Amino acid sequence: MDEILGKSGYFLLVLHAHLPYVHHPEREEFLEERWFFEAMTETYIPLLETFEKLSKDGVEFKLVISFSPPLMEMMVNPSMQEKYGRHLRKLLELAEKEVERTREEDPRKHRMANFYRERFERALEIFENLDGNILAGFIELHKSGFLEIITCNATHAFLPLFREYPHVIDLQIGLAVEIYERLMGFPPNGMWIAECGFFPDLDSHLSKFGIKYFFLDTHGFTFSETPPRYGVYRPIMTPEGVFAFARDPQSSEQIWSAEIGYPGDFNYREFYRDIGFDREYDYIKPYIDKSGVRVNTGIKYHRITGKVDLSEKDLYDLDRAIETANNHAHDFLIKKREQVKYLQERFEGEIPIIVAPFDAELFGHWWFEGPWFLDKFFRLVSKDEILGTILPLDFLKLIDKVQIITPAQSSWGAKGFNDVWLNGKNDWIYPHLHKASERIIEILGILNRKDKLKMRAFTQMIREFLLAQASDWPFIMTTGTSVEYAVRRIKRHIGRFNRIYESLKGNGIDVNELERYELLDDIFSEISHEDILRILEGGK
Repeated sequence: MDEILGKSGYFLLVLHAHLPYVHHPEREEFLEERWFFEAMTETYIPLLETFEKLSKDGVEFKLVISFSPPLMEMMVNPSMQEKYGRHLRKLLELAEKEVERTREEDPRKHRMANFYRERFERALEIFENLDGNILAGFIELHKSGFLEIITCNATHAFLPLFREYPHVIDLQIGLAVEIYERLMGFPPNGMWIAECGFFPDLDSHLSKFGIKYFFLDTHGFTFSETPPRYGVYRPIMTPEGVFAFARDPQSSEQIWSAEIGYPGDFNYREFYRDIGFDREYDYIKPYIDKSGVRVNTGIKYHRITGKVDLSEKDLYDLDRAIETANNHAHDFLIKKREQVKYLQERFEGEIPIIVAPFDAELFGHWWFEGPWFLDKFFRLVSKDEILGTILPLDFLKLIDKVQIITPAQSSWGAKGFNDVWLNGKNDWIYPHLHKASERIIEILGILNRKDKLKMRAFTQMIREFLLAQASDWPFIMTTGTSVEYAVRRIKRHIGRFNRIYESLKGNGIDVNELERYELLDDIFSEISHEDILRILEGGK
């Protein structure tokens, strides 16, 4: 704690790392598995490399990163590791072809082709040095005290829409804690609630499973019946004794805003211009989806340029982009220093904390230069006399008073409440999910717990229910991307849930069908029916 004392205020970066469970063991390649591969190559490995370099260089930095259970499961899944390694080697092969091809095209393209080849080589080296388990690298940083890994509810369900089913809330939170402990070796201190979706009384469920703190969007504080005296710049305690930290809107706007945020700078790399779409079909065919659908490869040669057509984008200048990222890190530090000084003057000496949560995939995937920005920012702030970085529980040790408040129902989605996950495009799913919630209780009442086959079927029924609950599916339906896949996933899991339900009601269990479900929907394979029953029946 000595190195964090004496600061005027603190900055807490929170990165939320999540993907829906898209493992498809029945196929050698599956289009949506690329979501995971892209995030590994463009976000998780670059972030790990950035943080390890900071640690090696003796830079003092602190941040929180939440890994959702589905993402953690995919990171440690041998099949997904094998598939990702194969994918990365194909990318390296493509980059090597690009190095040769761009020799005659343009020296700037040629430089970037060499950059991508080296980048993929480095990613493969990091991946292989960790025996395919990238999560293990983050765990070492956690143990070293540089970052804290927290969890997220089990399959990223949007919890406010299940508030009438407390056993479902317990299942989402309790299983998340169980999975975290199995993978990490110790219980989590904090939890990222999917989509920051809070409703009054959710804190009782968090407290029940030992969660000490969580995060909310701004209006979870500002719209509460008793708005906190210090706004979002100090944590509050809920009536159940769980601490809540809230998002700083200024930091969000400075980084996330589509209009004025740093990632929109014209010098940065253009996300939507990729050789997966630019190169002739026969050349790129071996590196896109087997169906022939063109996809992003991650090899991009153009910069944002301005509000011009994709075909008119200028070529990317790597040196200028890095310089811009460094300048933005300087600018962000100046803004945070000024913000801390402003807050402390009005807080009569009380220490403020600026909480800045973002999707982890912003850094590297959407904003290619994001990891360089973080590297520079953490190096600068580590030498700053006014501003420091800190972990949540360490900040709580610095303060001696806290308000007890019930936050308002809220989320970090558009409009701030439930609209993204409940609207005319996706409302059809909830009668099925709510009916399934009721059927779980019905089956619990008649379940023969000495029948091993029935208990096995019950466990798979719960897996299907959890997979159907993921907030990703209604979100995709709202945004209009990959809608067919999201609809298919919901229908598939609910259909399998209902078939198992009917078999447990007395129609007999089809062992071959059950084995197929266990193979195809293999999330949380280490979780037993004893774990599930303990949670559903009120245990911790």
